[in-house]
Amino acid sequence: MAAGDGDIKVPRWRDLDLDSVCGKADVLAFDLDNTLALSKTRMDEIMARHFAALTRLRPVAIISGGRFRQFRDQILDALPPDTDRARLHLMPTSGTRYYRWQDGDWDQVYAHDLSQADRQAAIASLEKRARELGDWEEDTWGPRIEDRGSQITFSALGQEAPVQAKEAWDPDNSRKDRLAAAVASDLPHLQVRSGGSTSVDISAKGIDKAYAVSTLAQILGVGVDGILFVGDRMDPDGNDYPTALAGAMAVSVANPADTLDLIQAMESRLAR
Repeated sequence: MAAGDGDIKVPRWRDLDLDSVCGKADVLAFDLDNTLALSKTRMDEIMARHFAALTRLRPVAIISGGRFRQFRDQILDALPPDTDRARLHLMPTSGTRYYRWQDGDWDQVYAHDLSQADRQAAIASLEKRARELGDWEEDTWGPRIEDRGSQITFSALGQEAPVQAKEAWDPDNSRKDRLAAAVASDLPHLQVRSGGSTSVDISAKGIDKAYAVSTLAQILGVGVDGILFVGDRMDPDGNDYPTALAGAMAVSVANPADTLDLIQAMESRLAR
């Protein structure tokens, strides 16, 4: 997959030569929601055990639109004691922030926060366009819009909506994509992307998951093409797709159960 290609077809992992992929993978990177765990839910025990095993085989990164608190609640608190946290790289809010394990705790290495003016403009555009398009739901589970400092995130049903409600709201992603396009027209100087199952994310221009994998490659001293990135939103409008454009070995999964099958299939190959 060459960086800069305008139309990259990201393969399902089951269609790959996994021996070849694992032989090239210097770093393993994953999306969070609907890849490692269902949206806003804790990683299950079996996934946590196998994910921890990967940290003893390769550097592992999580790159997701969620904030650090979500990483902690969904992933970090579920990991077993034998996880090699020193080899775990956390890049929340789509890579606009980066955390490493140092001196027994998670240390923020960088944060690319939006200006107050940009955050206010993003919030105003999201509400205006969501109301115009009929996406401003009256009954929600928590706030619709969250200011994460480096990212503004709109969640149509609220930040704490149950998984089933989220999955039913926009099964073909058309509502999120339409809202993202409308907001992008208001904010041409910012990055606007369709995010998770009901979300739209806004960050600084050029700082997305492509930036995250490129930065991670520089930090770890590997080529971007040595990073295997696993995500569920690999369609051209999805927030995982930029990793393919950046030149990473991007592969698509359907859900956490599918990801677990992939991780289990990789373990023995990576240990060779």
